Amino acid sequence: MKNPFVTNGYAGAEYFCDRVQETEILRELLLNENNIALISPRRIGKTDLIWHVFDNPEIQKNYHCFVVDIYATKNLSDFVNMLGKALVDELRPKGRKAWEKFVNMVASLRSEISFDISGLPVWGVGLGSIKNPTVTLDEIFAYLGKADKPCLVAIDEFQQITRYGDETIEATIRTYVQRCTNAHFIFSGSQRHMMNGMFTSPSRPFYQAVTIINLQPLDLVVYTDFCVNKFEKAGKHLDKAVVALLYEHFEAVTSYMHRVMNVLFSRTDTGATCDVSMVDEAVEFIIRLSSDTYESLFYQMPEKQRSLFLAIAREGKAKEVTSGAFIKRNKLNSASSVSSALKGLLDKDFITEDKNVYSVYDQFFALWLKFKDLI
Repeated sequence: MKNPFVTNGYAGAEYFCDRVQETEILRELLLNENNIALISPRRIGKTDLIWHVFDNPEIQKNYHCFVVDIYATKNLSDFVNMLGKALVDELRPKGRKAWEKFVNMVASLRSEISFDISGLPVWGVGLGSIKNPTVTLDEIFAYLGKADKPCLVAIDEFQQITRYGDETIEATIRTYVQRCTNAHFIFSGSQRHMMNGMFTSPSRPFYQAVTIINLQPLDLVVYTDFCVNKFEKAGKHLDKAVVALLYEHFEAVTSYMHRVMNVLFSRTDTGATCDVSMVDEAVEFIIRLSSDTYESLFYQMPEKQRSLFLAIAREGKAKEVTSGAFIKRNKLNSASSVSSALKGLLDKDFITEDKNVYSVYDQFFALWLKFKDLI
């Protein structure tokens, strides 16, 4: 039997936990031609929720759906590249009628789009290859406006555009979105303060342009029922205390809980019961698998960033990190050097911030530090 605790993306409704209310809200808003800002911390399932909504039979039948992850993009050229690739990849299996119009409309990149042995288009544009991204962006939105079906476009980690160093980028994309009546958008993001700034500040182009939804963690009872049911379906048993322990330890972050549940499920024999005595070994197994990666990331940090990273990990939830008390307690240098290191750690997503409270972003990374007796 397939392990029901899927850790590598959306695998269908059978493996998707709850979100009934959120799914219906998103579906209703999209079918009524609204644009949406979906905001939540990373790893609690907003991307899978988007795929789940797009998997709805009514939406599948009547819309072209595209999901574009721009987390790794650095500028408008990268953004346009990822957008174009997402469109080609989604249209490829839908037949010539679906993709031919798009290929014909991106005249600026026609020489970069090749065809495989089956005659299907392949997006062959490398990062940095788009020399005039505004022209290509105009062509892509022209396609979205004239596609044979209405389009739904989800742009994941949308706050990344604020890091492009281009003060006009928000206004540019807002203008295209406003004019494209054949497409509607979900702008999802995990940096709450950045996303809120984009969509709630009267001075920003996207102000009052979307319906804002803040996605909350899964309910403990709901997630427990999901886990227990998956074990029972496989002829296995699960002590509910296991889920409660993981829920508390990982602060209800679905991705971390699911990774541990994946290991626990695989290690529970048919007819046997998974209990809390198995949790530590499962977590240690996951940490050991990633140990080399964490070690490399840790020792590649500049010294001042590494010292601050350890201080934040040591405190778990670090407040007033530039204060004299925090600096003295953790044997750091000056407030200015802490501020500089803080910016570097935030930019690289080693740490996260919520209401001026800082913590290590990857909770398994924090556990690795403890495993190695570094904190």
